[in-house]
Amino acid sequence: MIAKQIEPERLQRQQAISRQVKEQISSRSPTYYIETYGCQMNVRDSQTIAGLLEQMGYLPAASKEEAKVILFNTCCVRDHAEKRLLANIGALKERKDGEEDLIIGICGCMMQQPDTAKKVMNRFPFVNFVFGTNVLWRLPEIIQCALSGERVTATEEEGFAIAEDLPAQRDSQYSAFVNITFGCDNFCTYCIVPYVRGRERSRALVDVVEEVRSLASSGISEVTLLGQNVNSYGKGMDVDFADLLKAVNGVDGIRRIRYMSSHPKDLSPRLMEAIAQNSKVCHHMHLPMQSGSTEILRRMNRNYSREKYLQLVDKLRTVVPDIELTTDVIVGFPGETEQDFLDTLSLMDQVGFSAAFTFKYSPRKGTRAADMPDQIPEAVKKERLQRLNDLQTRKTRENNQKYLGHRGEVLVEGFDQREQTLLFGKLGTFKMVYFPGDKGLLGTYQTVTVTDTAKNSLLGQME
Repeated sequence: MIAKQIEPERLQRQQAISRQVKEQISSRSPTYYIETYGCQMNVRDSQTIAGLLEQMGYLPAASKEEAKVILFNTCCVRDHAEKRLLANIGALKERKDGEEDLIIGICGCMMQQPDTAKKVMNRFPFVNFVFGTNVLWRLPEIIQCALSGERVTATEEEGFAIAEDLPAQRDSQYSAFVNITFGCDNFCTYCIVPYVRGRERSRALVDVVEEVRSLASSGISEVTLLGQNVNSYGKGMDVDFADLLKAVNGVDGIRRIRYMSSHPKDLSPRLMEAIAQNSKVCHHMHLPMQSGSTEILRRMNRNYSREKYLQLVDKLRTVVPDIELTTDVIVGFPGETEQDFLDTLSLMDQVGFSAAFTFKYSPRKGTRAADMPDQIPEAVKKERLQRLNDLQTRKTRENNQKYLGHRGEVLVEGFDQREQTLLFGKLGTFKMVYFPGDKGLLGTYQTVTVTDTAKNSLLGQME
């Protein structure tokens, strides 16, 4: 399905409201603060929210305590993030009582869950507004209502329209996220995303390429293509993700192309060849396995087996020999036996991921897994997670060792706040390298030789 754009007249109306808000608050120079939870898609949404707020005349605050507009961009994938969010909102009640002009808003995936927005507004009567993932473009109107004292709830789907031409306040001058798909059609039994982000929609290839071209003209040299499942880009269209990689590879000024996340079931030989043949595409893939047990994968509705996953890894490493793989793993899924967990450990050991994001299973209301029998006790989940992390720590250390003496190009992303002459950046394989250098090199590409390893990163010297 092609992602449709917001109608121009609606955007024009919101831009007019932005100007009205700017005039209304111009004498106050108010500030904003956005607290973001969750994945890169949420980070990209927060960049749009920041762009809209600055279009209205708001300035970024140095801290939450200094802001007059506080926004929480929420995630509902894991229970821990939701609990932390609610605690942070509750902590603002006393401050709100003493600052009537303080505006508090909540947005993001959590607000798209059935009845959640209403419950949050009832539980926190001092919150000014909530809005969902598909109505970012309405923020000027929502802020205008908040300024007049009106509480707003806006979570309608609006046909899942998108507005990629909205302003954005990006975090970097040389690297940028670019959305290519929205929503998800996979319906993994543990995941709430399809219910809160909607069914999968792909942006037109020409629109993605035009955005990348615009970013390159502004000095961006690295783009990360975002989607819940980038591998299925173009579903229902006459192009696929391999075509998109080739098209973005041809954009002048772009030196690196990253992407995430990839679903194993849609990793095709054609896509593997595109990664190998297009020189700007980085040789790193985040390929969530979730479990090493075929039975648990079936219960998760992942649509591949342990054997299929291993076959894909072998094929990928044949086509792209130096590719680095990272992954996601869930332990303690309903019905997971000790043998199922041992299968996960053995697959992790066999593949040798350079890094892994590991989680205890967290039931999410509205998903099939939440109602499955044989839920695993918390103590068992905790113990299995520790064993898994111990293994991955060892595999990461082993993986790092092979980089000793490696010479490669690094995009300088930042510097250590404690030792400001210690720069850091990633190789094309997503491996982080720390090395001595001057802060003036931020945003440049430097050739670095790896001289030592740390727990999760590499140490090097710049040429």
